[in-house]
Amino acid sequence: MLSRNVVVFGIVSLLADVSGDMVVPLLPAFVVTLGGGAAYIGVIEGAAEGTAALLKYVSGRWADRVRRLLPLAVVGYAL
Repeated sequence: MLSRNVVVFGIVSLLADVSGDMVVPLLPAFVVTLGGGAAYIGVIEGAAEGTAALLKYVSGRWADRVRRLLPLAVVGYAL
């Protein structure tokens, strides 16, 4: 049986992924209404993925050093 924390974090992760992925199909139409084109969408997506990759690396190193993973996970999901 899974612990309560695993179930709660699983549900929160699912909801965060669904809410984040719902925005992606709307981004091109939104950028066009602002007067942007395909290049702007590429810049936005590239910046988002680059920032996510950098923060995953930095927070992973920090978590390895701190060793208190639950507070870091709570803060990460709260963001």
